[in-house]
Amino acid sequence: MEQTPLKRPQFFFTTAPMPCPYLEGRLERKIVTDLAGADADMVHDALSRAGFRRSHTIAYAPACPGCQACLPVRILAHEFVPGGTLKRIWKANTDLRVDMVRPVATAEQYQLFSRYQQRRHGDSDMALMGFFDYRSMVEDSPIKTVIAEVRDDHGALVGACLLDRMLDGLSAVYSFFDPDAPTRRSLGTYIVLWLIDRARTEGLKHVYLGYWIENSPKMTYKKRFQPLEAFGPEGWFRLDP
Repeated sequence: MEQTPLKRPQFFFTTAPMPCPYLEGRLERKIVTDLAGADADMVHDALSRAGFRRSHTIAYAPACPGCQACLPVRILAHEFVPGGTLKRIWKANTDLRVDMVRPVATAEQYQLFSRYQQRRHGDSDMALMGFFDYRSMVEDSPIKTVIAEVRDDHGALVGACLLDRMLDGLSAVYSFFDPDAPTRRSLGTYIVLWLIDRARTEGLKHVYLGYWIENSPKMTYKKRFQPLEAFGPEGWFRLDP
């Protein structure tokens, strides 16, 4: 297993049980720890390679008794070869421009984020987020974080991805896009393809995609990006397509 020695003790806490947002009738618990101090980037890298994710200033991982359905996954960017459908999606978006900008929340981003939430995830807690909640999600980061802004040939914002930069890859924290964009664009898929292309350009091995749950329709798309690795008790392993 990949390991990075830490310079100071890291304290971990377990959250109280809450309804699972992915599997009906189940409860979730998380193990969490603060990311703070001069070594926050190093701690984040080490924990990400051990299956943790970041939200705001904390790193977390599932700690649900009797359930191991959530598997952290990452794409092996240097081995990725797109199939016919993914090639068509990439080609359909060659007119788009992607700029990596500082993690500063803007009204333009929030308007797109809010419209995406209302149309795609209207029953989720994120659909209730106001601008200051969104700003906290974007700006409260103690590590190297950027926003990839996707714009059309008129300069309009059509998609965005909040991402963390790591020593071995890029970690997609959260993506959103224009829900009214033509279906052929498949902007969510395009953003992942762009992340893979960017990682390869920078000589990075991985694109971290968060958690995958086999029985969750919301997670199905992640298995399209092969080869895909998942993290389990024995470390990272290939997740068969």
